[in-house]
Amino acid sequence: MRSPSQRWRERGSRRTHIALAFDDIMEIALALLALSPAELGALGWSFADRKRLLDHFLASGKAAQREDPATLGRSLLELTLPLRDIRRLRTFVHRELPKAASNAALLHRLEAVLDAVP
Repeated sequence: MRSPSQRWRERGSRRTHIALAFDDIMEIALALLALSPAELGALGWSFADRKRLLDHFLASGKAAQREDPATLGRSLLELTLPLRDIRRLRTFVHRELPKAASNAALLHRLEAVLDAVP
């Protein structure tokens, strides 16, 4: 009998790492929280899909606690996400994040990070 992690890997859900500034992580998390049920539906997401993405972003808070508060906003933190969530995040960046982002630079940084993922 296969373990759950073996079945998960067989479905193609490899993990990948991305590095984002803490301020960017928090802005993305807030934008994810702001999605209405209609916007979630337009993305083809469930509430569980959004929660899973949020969990990845909020988990970076543990690493943030070790950073100097004076430079925390610019500190790069590593997130580990399954590739299926990277695909969801790409869709979010193109469809919904431009409505919620406080500046275009965040969009460009996030697109560059996601484009670097195979």
